[in-house]
Amino acid sequence: MPIRIPDALPATAILERENIFVMTEYRAFHQDIRPLRLLILNLMPTKVVTETQLLRKLSNSPLQVEVELLYTATHFAKNTDETHLSSFYASFDDVRDQNYDGMIITGAPVEDMDFEQVDYWDELCEIMEWTKTHVFSTLHICWGAQAALWYHYGVPKYPLPQKLFGVFPHTANKITSPLFRGFDDVFYVPHSRHTMNRREDILAHPELELLAESPEAGVFALKRRDNRQFFITGHPEYDPDTLASEYFRDKNKGLEIAVPKHYFPDDDPARAPIVRWRSSGQLFYTNWLNYYVYQSTPYDLRELSEGGK
Repeated sequence: MPIRIPDALPATAILERENIFVMTEYRAFHQDIRPLRLLILNLMPTKVVTETQLLRKLSNSPLQVEVELLYTATHFAKNTDETHLSSFYASFDDVRDQNYDGMIITGAPVEDMDFEQVDYWDELCEIMEWTKTHVFSTLHICWGAQAALWYHYGVPKYPLPQKLFGVFPHTANKITSPLFRGFDDVFYVPHSRHTMNRREDILAHPELELLAESPEAGVFALKRRDNRQFFITGHPEYDPDTLASEYFRDKNKGLEIAVPKHYFPDDDPARAPIVRWRSSGQLFYTNWLNYYVYQSTPYDLRELSEGGK
């Protein structure tokens, strides 16, 4: 939450130069408070697992957030009970006339396919276009980030020679970025993907800002300079056993799968994994929600669709 200080306090300018959010007495007096509206488009087949991971991160905040769950109507979710979808999820037709402070678009296990081959691609494109005028800040995760970078900017994805699988060290390119407030100099993020984005393709777009990278995992976090779109290639929200479950699942199916890097002690799957990303993962979602949604979104969300992006 922001700190509230007197309007003319000399420290105000110093803190603002350091990207530390301060709220003057004048702004605090005139501020209206309402719950944040957050929409999650869950593209993962294991919807309950993914929604739980995200909600766990989003709930650990003093902010009051109203969350709605969205699915793609043009794709049959064979791994999720229809009763769960009908009870807790909305279709795009249900929400297209609504406005939201924030939105999360998850990844999906379709990396090996061309974007246009995905059966819900047209619907996803319609939703991504809609976010420009109906969502204040949208966070895209893993394949969701690659899909959005392709749709909005034509940034391609490239196949990796082998799956990027494990927990990798990262550094922030801009240590004063509010997104990485409270992070250590080196922080860890789980990755599980078969494709990548190249930094040179991203840097070719001046409207995009590359925020964090990894020597092993490559590009991790970037955003549109106006803070309306965020893209991450990893999974700060993963549970301690997520990579282990994926590894043993594929192993038991007889599939070729390498031991996730920097995860099991001494790379021994018989030992419990070491969790290196819990605190940074929580900080990541809290910082996005606090600095780029709560403190920036208009009080009257009708301004989004009325004024455009």
